[in-house]
Amino acid sequence: MACNDEPQKVIASSNHQPDTVKAFLLKAGMVEKVAILPGELLPFEVVEIHPKIPGYIKEIKVDIGSIVKKGQVLAIIDAPEIESRLAESGSRLQAARARYDGSKDTYDRILIASRSDGVVAANELEKAKNQMLADSAEFIAAGYSSRSSKQIGNYLVIIAPFAGTITERNVHTGAYVGTLNEKPMLVIEDNSKLRLRIPVPENLSNVRLKDNSVHFSTKSNPNQPYEGKLSRKSGSIDAGTRTEIWEFEVANNSHTLKPGAFADVKLNVSRNQPSFSVPFSAVATTLEKKFVTRVKNNLVEWIDVSQGLNQSDKTEVFGKLNEGDTLLLKSNEEIKPGTNVVVTLSR
Repeated sequence: MACNDEPQKVIASSNHQPDTVKAFLLKAGMVEKVAILPGELLPFEVVEIHPKIPGYIKEIKVDIGSIVKKGQVLAIIDAPEIESRLAESGSRLQAARARYDGSKDTYDRILIASRSDGVVAANELEKAKNQMLADSAEFIAAGYSSRSSKQIGNYLVIIAPFAGTITERNVHTGAYVGTLNEKPMLVIEDNSKLRLRIPVPENLSNVRLKDNSVHFSTKSNPNQPYEGKLSRKSGSIDAGTRTEIWEFEVANNSHTLKPGAFADVKLNVSRNQPSFSVPFSAVATTLEKKFVTRVKNNLVEWIDVSQGLNQSDKTEVFGKLNEGDTLLLKSNEEIKPGTNVVVTLSR
């Protein structure tokens, strides 16, 4: 009986058939996706206005919501000591000019007289010349001092650096301004054009944006579509958020959009060149890696991959793959590398 058992085992093992698995042929194609990301609307320009010199508010000509033009007077500061200093520098300039004019006239007269022999001593001419040069230097210095005082005097008048809207006012007539760490007198924003700032995830940072534009909506106008044009990228991935900042310019002539609002942004993105996309089920994920299962000469191989753009029913993968490879439709850890299988190609 023992002699008859061994042939039965051999026969049983020879009757084992390879598993039949479903697979597909890998093809390269253009990957496109509509990504929805959060964005924030910001003023195109915004500035906090602080006084250059301390003083009291003599007059303030605007309030929140005021539309102003570039160069328009916003407020006037009263600083009597500055006005006195300005008057003093003007008087010094006039005195210095008078001294210079007098010494120059004296020098010119002595110079003419010195052309006749024995009329003027040489040292008298040199003395007159030196006095003229000294008065000239004093006159020039007084001119610089006067211009500096006038410039300081100009700081008493606060003007708009650009056209925009006053969005914050923190002072009133009679208030003392110019101390450290105080709130700005005014805040002015240019809201005729806005910046739409979007933190784009790292895996989308090198994609191509269709028409270099996006469409978005806001909570205040959920049914109103808006468009923004790509204007700049930060060019760096933030280490904390793993995102790159993209900025879009948005026309806001009607002022229906408000800075500070959040937006739901649709980005129609694609790769610059063809890549591979597979069904989600074709990618197996373990604690150590992600892989797809390739069948070559009826033997199973695990190919490490990383994922890119996710589509509705597929995901983009990158790895040591070639177009035409046979991949299992469903990958898992139970089908080990080296397993002999029979493939059924799905359409």
